[in-house]
Amino acid sequence: MKIRSVKAVPIDLAPRPTTPPRVDKDPDRGYFVSPMDRYSQDLPGRSWTDSWTRVACLVTAEDGTWGLGISIASGPVCSIINDHFSEILMGQNPMSTEKLWDLMRRASSPHGTAGIASYAISAVDNAIWDLKGKLLGRPVYELLGGPVKKDIFCYASNTMLQYKTSDYLDWFLDLGFKAVKVFLRHGPESGIAGLNKNVEIVAAAREQIGPDIELAVDSWMSLNVEYAVRVSEELKPYKIKWLEDYMLPEDMDSYAKLRSRVPGQILATGEHWYTIHPFADAAGRGLVDILQPDIQWVGGVTASVRICHIAEAHGLTVIGHAGMNYPYGQHLAYSMPVIPWGERSEGVSPPGVPLEEMTSLPGTPVIKDGYVRPSDAPGFGIEVTLDWLEERSV
Repeated sequence: MKIRSVKAVPIDLAPRPTTPPRVDKDPDRGYFVSPMDRYSQDLPGRSWTDSWTRVACLVTAEDGTWGLGISIASGPVCSIINDHFSEILMGQNPMSTEKLWDLMRRASSPHGTAGIASYAISAVDNAIWDLKGKLLGRPVYELLGGPVKKDIFCYASNTMLQYKTSDYLDWFLDLGFKAVKVFLRHGPESGIAGLNKNVEIVAAAREQIGPDIELAVDSWMSLNVEYAVRVSEELKPYKIKWLEDYMLPEDMDSYAKLRSRVPGQILATGEHWYTIHPFADAAGRGLVDILQPDIQWVGGVTASVRICHIAEAHGLTVIGHAGMNYPYGQHLAYSMPVIPWGERSEGVSPPGVPLEEMTSLPGTPVIKDGYVRPSDAPGFGIEVTLDWLEERSV
């Protein structure tokens, strides 16, 4: 069996819930901290964000069986897949996942494998694993070695501010989550006043959820060494699970400096690291405690398994970014001993809206009482048709 075609298209995967939220929107919601905050006066309304949609990649075998992968940045990613990777992969054996991943990585090396190219590799790689599972009639988690846990412990990330943080946290607890994550709102540019407001956010969250719910804190690439040290010191009374994504992803020296300054702080990062090399560097130098690759950005299943093995060799854990949003991360977490938790993000759910209505990709198992188990269907168990994909394409 050979690959007949590889095709990527822009797609709209926004959920379409029907249940109205149980609370009103927050008119004073503000923004999460951002690495662009130092230029907020130049770019009001945060006009620096791109308008690219998600991308769907279909890898089709000679018999018509196809697999589906999803990633982001549809503009450049569709071009990389359709104009470059497709020509390389057509006619190849879809069972050769190691070879096909390596082909894409090496083919993209002249213009850089990280970032945009890594998104493209991820979409294709996950589609190939989906296809492989369908051709063999087995779920992907079995192809990765089989289940290592009964189900996956999930935490809820407050990644949206349409409603008050307290309303989201109440809803997360009602849904049965035993761990949550909040975001800082202010970076170094806001000085001590912003620092104090960040502490207030975390303190209020800890008071609301109580002592027995885990609480993590995300700072989305927006801090520097000095500010991260101050944040870490100020948050000690609130027993945070980890401080996440605190530096620009390429600034490995600052990761090393912070590690030496806050040896007792659990540090987590990696959603903006791509392919295996930064994870190997960070693990080898002891820069972080928890690696957080995104399976739809880092290079797909193939890269993610390598990262899990790197973590295992260095006594670290892996908790993939947004891993529970789609079947891809669920299958990985179910089969990797080094992954203890999974993240449900993308807003999780507006307060009062059932999680079932917030599924972006049909066939994605829904979290129940803070746990989830992947589908037993072949591949990733994705329940979409070509007509559905056509309807959602943009």
